[in-house]
Amino acid sequence: MRRLFFFLLTAITCGVVQAQSKCGISILGDSYSTFKGYVLPDSNYVWYPQEKAENNDVQDVRQLWWQQLIRQGGYRLCQNNSFSGATICNTGYDKADYSDRSYCTRLWHLGSPDIILVFGGTNDTWAKSPVGDFKYSGWESGDLYQFRPAMAYLLAHLQNRYPGTDLYVIINDILSDDITASMKTICDHYQVPYIQLHDIDKQWGHPSQKGMRQIADQVGAALK
Repeated sequence: MRRLFFFLLTAITCGVVQAQSKCGISILGDSYSTFKGYVLPDSNYVWYPQEKAENNDVQDVRQLWWQQLIRQGGYRLCQNNSFSGATICNTGYDKADYSDRSYCTRLWHLGSPDIILVFGGTNDTWAKSPVGDFKYSGWESGDLYQFRPAMAYLLAHLQNRYPGTDLYVIINDILSDDITASMKTICDHYQVPYIQLHDIDKQWGHPSQKGMRQIADQVGAALK
Protein backbone atom coordinates (compact mmCIF):
# COMPACT_ATOMS: atom_id res chain seq x y z
CA MET A 1 0.00 0.00 0.00
CA ARG A 2 2.84 2.31 0.94
CA ARG A 3 4.67 1.58 -2.30
CA LEU A 4 1.51 2.25 -4.28
CA PHE A 5 1.06 5.60 -2.53
CA PHE A 6 4.61 6.72 -3.31
CA PHE A 7 4.28 5.47 -6.90
CA LEU A 8 1.12 7.50 -7.41
CA LEU A 9 2.67 10.56 -5.74
CA THR A 10 5.74 10.32 -7.98
CA ALA A 11 3.60 9.92 -11.10
CA ILE A 12 1.48 12.95 -10.20
CA THR A 13 4.56 15.05 -9.40
CA CYS A 14 6.24 14.08 -12.68
CA GLY A 15 3.06 14.91 -14.55
CA VAL A 16 2.86 18.36 -12.95
CA VAL A 17 6.54 19.07 -13.67
CA GLN A 18 6.13 17.91 -17.25
CA ALA A 19 3.06 20.12 -17.74
CA GLN A 20 4.86 23.11 -16.26
CA SER A 21 7.90 22.51 -18.45
CA LYS A 22 5.99 23.04 -21.70
CA CYS A 23 7.06 26.22 -23.46
CA GLY A 24 4.35 28.87 -23.39
CA ILE A 25 3.66 30.76 -26.61
CA SER A 26 2.08 34.19 -26.88
CA ILE A 27 0.93 35.59 -30.21
CA LEU A 28 0.82 39.23 -31.22
CA GLY A 29 -1.13 39.16 -34.44
CA ASP A 30 -3.85 40.37 -36.78
CA SER A 31 -6.82 38.72 -38.52
CA TYR A 32 -4.75 35.69 -39.57
CA SER A 33 -4.54 34.66 -35.90
CA THR A 34 -8.05 35.56 -34.71
CA PHE A 35 -11.01 33.33 -34.00
CA LYS A 36 -14.23 34.26 -32.22
CA GLY A 37 -13.90 33.52 -28.51
CA TYR A 38 -10.16 32.83 -28.73
CA VAL A 39 -8.50 36.23 -28.45
CA LEU A 40 -7.60 38.17 -25.34
CA PRO A 41 -8.88 40.73 -24.63
CA ASP A 42 -12.15 39.50 -26.09
CA SER A 43 -13.00 43.02 -27.27
CA ASN A 44 -10.45 42.61 -30.09
CA TYR A 45 -11.99 42.34 -33.56
CA VAL A 46 -11.91 38.89 -35.16
CA TRP A 47 -12.09 37.66 -38.76
CA TYR A 48 -12.52 33.90 -38.35
CA PRO A 49 -14.85 32.13 -38.76
CA GLN A 50 -16.56 33.65 -41.77
CA GLU A 51 -20.34 33.32 -41.81
CA LYS A 52 -20.20 31.65 -45.21
CA ALA A 53 -17.75 28.78 -45.50
CA GLU A 54 -17.35 29.44 -49.22
CA ASN A 55 -15.65 32.74 -48.32
CA ASN A 56 -13.09 30.87 -46.22
CA ASP A 57 -13.14 27.22 -45.20
CA VAL A 58 -11.49 27.73 -41.78
CA GLN A 59 -14.48 27.10 -39.53
CA ASP A 60 -12.98 25.41 -36.46
CA VAL A 61 -10.46 27.00 -34.09
CA ARG A 62 -8.36 23.83 -34.25
CA GLN A 63 -7.69 24.69 -37.89
CA LEU A 64 -5.89 27.94 -36.93
CA TRP A 65 -2.13 27.88 -37.56
CA TRP A 66 -1.23 28.53 -33.94
CA GLN A 67 -3.57 25.81 -32.66
CA GLN A 68 -1.89 23.30 -34.96
CA LEU A 69 1.59 24.56 -34.05
CA ILE A 70 0.94 24.29 -30.32
CA ARG A 71 -0.70 20.85 -30.51
CA GLN A 72 1.92 19.38 -32.84
CA GLY A 73 4.90 20.96 -31.10
CA GLY A 74 3.89 20.17 -27.53
CA TYR A 75 3.69 23.84 -26.53
CA ARG A 76 1.05 25.59 -24.44
CA LEU A 77 -0.81 28.79 -25.25
CA CYS A 78 0.00 31.68 -22.96
CA GLN A 79 -1.97 34.47 -24.67
CA ASN A 80 -3.31 35.26 -28.13
CA ASN A 81 -3.50 39.04 -28.41
CA SER A 82 -4.55 39.32 -32.05
CA PHE A 83 -6.74 42.04 -33.54
CA SER A 84 -8.27 41.84 -37.01
CA GLY A 85 -7.24 44.72 -39.25
CA ALA A 86 -4.51 45.92 -36.91
CA THR A 87 -1.39 47.61 -38.22
CA ILE A 88 2.03 47.51 -36.61
CA CYS A 89 2.23 51.30 -36.74
CA ASN A 90 -0.52 53.66 -35.60
CA THR A 91 -1.70 54.57 -39.12
CA GLY A 92 -4.50 52.37 -40.38
CA TYR A 93 -6.88 52.31 -43.31
CA ASP A 94 -7.82 55.65 -44.88
CA LYS A 95 -5.06 57.18 -42.69
CA ALA A 96 -7.20 56.58 -39.59
CA ASP A 97 -5.60 56.64 -36.15
CA TYR A 98 -5.14 52.98 -35.12
CA SER A 99 -3.28 53.68 -31.90
CA ASP A 100 -6.06 51.87 -30.02
CA ARG A 101 -5.18 48.57 -31.74
CA SER A 102 -1.69 48.83 -33.19
CA TYR A 103 1.04 46.37 -32.30
CA CYS A 104 2.93 49.17 -30.56
CA THR A 105 -0.03 49.55 -28.19
CA ARG A 106 -0.76 45.86 -27.62
CA LEU A 107 2.82 44.67 -27.08
CA TRP A 108 2.53 45.25 -23.34
CA HIS A 109 -0.19 42.63 -22.85
CA LEU A 110 1.17 39.18 -23.72
CA GLY A 111 1.28 37.43 -20.35
CA SER A 112 4.45 35.59 -19.28
CA PRO A 113 5.46 33.50 -22.31
CA ASP A 114 8.61 31.61 -23.16
CA ILE A 115 8.17 32.37 -26.86
CA ILE A 116 6.57 35.38 -28.56
CA LEU A 117 5.46 35.12 -32.19
CA VAL A 118 4.85 38.47 -33.89
CA PHE A 119 2.77 38.00 -37.05
CA GLY A 120 1.96 41.31 -38.72
CA GLY A 121 2.67 43.80 -41.46
CA THR A 122 -0.17 42.64 -43.71
CA ASN A 123 -2.47 45.52 -42.85
CA ASP A 124 0.38 48.03 -43.02
CA THR A 125 0.79 46.85 -46.61
CA TRP A 126 -2.91 46.85 -47.47
CA ALA A 127 -3.54 50.20 -45.77
CA LYS A 128 -0.49 51.72 -47.45
CA SER A 129 0.74 53.04 -44.10
CA PRO A 130 3.66 55.50 -44.35
CA VAL A 131 6.97 53.61 -44.37
CA GLY A 132 9.12 56.39 -42.86
CA ASP A 133 12.81 56.20 -42.03
CA PHE A 134 14.77 53.74 -39.91
CA LYS A 135 14.98 54.95 -36.33
CA TYR A 136 16.28 52.81 -33.48
CA SER A 137 15.99 55.07 -30.45
CA GLY A 138 14.53 58.32 -29.20
CA TRP A 139 11.08 57.67 -30.63
CA GLU A 140 8.51 60.41 -30.37
CA SER A 141 4.75 59.86 -30.61
CA GLY A 142 4.68 60.93 -34.25
CA ASP A 143 7.27 58.30 -35.20
CA LEU A 144 4.86 55.52 -34.34
CA TYR A 145 2.57 56.55 -37.20
CA GLN A 146 5.22 55.34 -39.66
CA PHE A 147 6.10 51.71 -40.22
CA ARG A 148 9.88 51.59 -39.88
CA PRO A 149 10.24 53.49 -36.60
CA ALA A 150 7.15 51.71 -35.24
CA MET A 151 8.58 48.29 -36.09
CA ALA A 152 11.86 49.18 -34.38
CA TYR A 153 9.97 50.50 -31.34
CA LEU A 154 7.97 47.26 -31.24
CA LEU A 155 10.98 44.94 -31.21
CA ALA A 156 13.01 47.06 -28.80
CA HIS A 157 10.20 47.20 -26.27
CA LEU A 158 9.32 43.53 -26.65
CA GLN A 159 12.92 42.66 -25.80
CA ASN A 160 12.87 44.97 -22.78
CA ARG A 161 9.40 44.00 -21.60
CA TYR A 162 10.02 40.23 -21.85
CA PRO A 163 13.72 39.60 -21.14
CA GLY A 164 14.75 35.99 -21.52
CA THR A 165 11.88 35.30 -23.91
CA ASP A 166 12.53 33.94 -27.40
CA LEU A 167 11.14 36.37 -29.96
CA TYR A 168 10.33 35.53 -33.59
CA VAL A 169 8.81 37.64 -36.36
CA ILE A 170 6.66 35.91 -38.98
CA ILE A 171 6.72 37.67 -42.36
CA ASN A 172 3.74 37.10 -44.64
CA ASP A 173 4.32 36.25 -48.30
CA ILE A 174 2.11 39.01 -49.71
CA LEU A 175 3.69 42.09 -48.15
CA SER A 176 4.97 45.00 -50.21
CA ASP A 177 8.67 44.96 -51.03
CA ASP A 178 9.26 47.97 -48.76
CA ILE A 179 7.54 46.38 -45.77
CA THR A 180 9.23 43.00 -46.28
CA ALA A 181 12.72 44.46 -46.66
CA SER A 182 12.18 46.83 -43.73
CA MET A 183 11.06 44.03 -41.41
CA LYS A 184 14.13 41.97 -42.25
CA THR A 185 16.50 44.92 -41.77
CA ILE A 186 14.98 45.82 -38.40
CA CYS A 187 14.96 42.19 -37.25
CA ASP A 188 18.65 41.93 -38.15
CA HIS A 189 19.38 45.11 -36.20
CA TYR A 190 17.85 43.65 -33.03
CA GLN A 191 19.09 40.11 -33.78
CA VAL A 192 15.52 38.83 -33.84
CA PRO A 193 15.05 35.78 -36.07
CA TYR A 194 12.37 36.08 -38.72
CA ILE A 195 10.37 33.40 -40.50
CA GLN A 196 9.65 34.22 -44.14
CA LEU A 197 6.48 32.45 -45.25
CA HIS A 198 6.08 31.25 -48.82
CA ASP A 199 3.31 29.94 -51.08
CA ILE A 200 0.53 30.18 -48.48
CA ASP A 201 -2.88 29.18 -49.84
CA LYS A 202 -5.53 31.87 -49.25
CA GLN A 203 -9.21 32.61 -49.68
CA TRP A 204 -10.32 36.25 -49.56
CA GLY A 205 -6.72 37.20 -48.79
CA HIS A 206 -6.70 35.03 -45.66
CA PRO A 207 -5.23 31.56 -45.10
CA SER A 208 -7.51 28.66 -46.00
CA GLN A 209 -7.38 25.35 -44.15
CA LYS A 210 -4.50 24.39 -46.42
CA GLY A 211 -2.81 27.75 -45.82
CA MET A 212 -3.13 27.39 -42.05
CA ARG A 213 -1.42 23.99 -42.22
CA GLN A 214 1.34 25.50 -44.33
CA ILE A 215 1.92 28.30 -41.81
CA ALA A 216 1.98 25.85 -38.89
CA ASP A 217 4.49 23.65 -40.71
CA GLN A 218 6.77 26.52 -41.75
CA VAL A 219 6.76 28.18 -38.33
CA GLY A 220 7.16 24.82 -36.58
CA ALA A 221 10.18 23.95 -38.71
CA ALA A 222 11.79 27.31 -37.84
CA LEU A 223 11.19 26.88 -34.11
CA LYS A 224 12.81 23.45 -34.14
